[in-house]
Amino acid sequence: QLGRHTRLPFWVSWSRAINKFDLIHCDLWTSPIVSVSGYKYYLVILDDCSHYLWTFPLRLKSDTYDTLTNFFSYVTTQFGATVKVVQSDNGREFDNSSARTFFLTHGTHLRMSCPYTSPQNGRAERIIRSVNDILRSLLFQASLPPSYWVEALSTATYLRNLLPTKTLAMSTPHMALYGSPPSYSHLRVFGCLCYPNMTATAKHKLAPRSLPSVFLGYSAHHKGYRCLDTSSNHVIISRHVVFDESTFPFSELSPHPTPQAYDFLEDSTDFVPAPIGPSQTPLSAGSPMASPAGPVPTSATGAPSPALPCAAPGAPLPPC
Repeated sequence: QLGRHTRLPFWVSWSRAINKFDLIHCDLWTSPIVSVSGYKYYLVILDDCSHYLWTFPLRLKSDTYDTLTNFFSYVTTQFGATVKVVQSDNGREFDNSSARTFFLTHGTHLRMSCPYTSPQNGRAERIIRSVNDILRSLLFQASLPPSYWVEALSTATYLRNLLPTKTLAMSTPHMALYGSPPSYSHLRVFGCLCYPNMTATAKHKLAPRSLPSVFLGYSAHHKGYRCLDTSSNHVIISRHVVFDESTFPFSELSPHPTPQAYDFLEDSTDFVPAPIGPSQTPLSAGSPMASPAGPVPTSATGAPSPALPCAAPGAPLPPC
């Protein structure tokens, strides 16, 4: 065996948690490009039962612990549930004294993959690849620079939770978590030209009532849209927005980002494909048969625009 030892094959896991938050999958993705808002990482949290996804941009790996503790509080307050099992890789951001103490005091079981065995955290690895595929498509279509990946991440996460999936028999994660069908009437094309109403902040009666801006997604804490005024680099949040979904302001700039500029979103990590289809048999997360699956925008006041979690706590509200 010393000369011909190879890795053993992985078995596909068909188990699924019966109740919401019985099992969550976590992983951390590192970007080689710092975003315009100063973020270097993002944390993914996937609920195994509803397949609802949360993503949180982080500036430091050490912010993972605080984000996880805040997420536990969010789950308890908003859903009256407790997280029973956390599945993650062997990263130190999950396996440290502070995190272990927190999990022990909350009765949460930490389940990690073996060192250098990322396929044991396959569902989290796969969801990162899926999100990055959407993120790359959004940036490429809008000709946005790669440094705007956090804004595209927020929209990609939001859209994914509204889309039907075979894992839920063509239902949506939003429906599985909240029990109500999602609305699609408010969706707009990411990165397109938009005109937010500016009458409330106009300096005089003859000032322009709007400004040409770039649509950067949906606000997590307002029923409105996030619009980037490229002339002042301010992010304007408004529900009174007119869209030109066939025009992309960044595509008129020169030089255009090349396809190679988005290669940092490629994921070469091997993973076990998560089983899909209605034939899955939901099992309890603690069941013996349940194995682990494989320039900076500022606000209209001139202050730096606070970066928001990409999918809550508290998912972006549809503008009314």
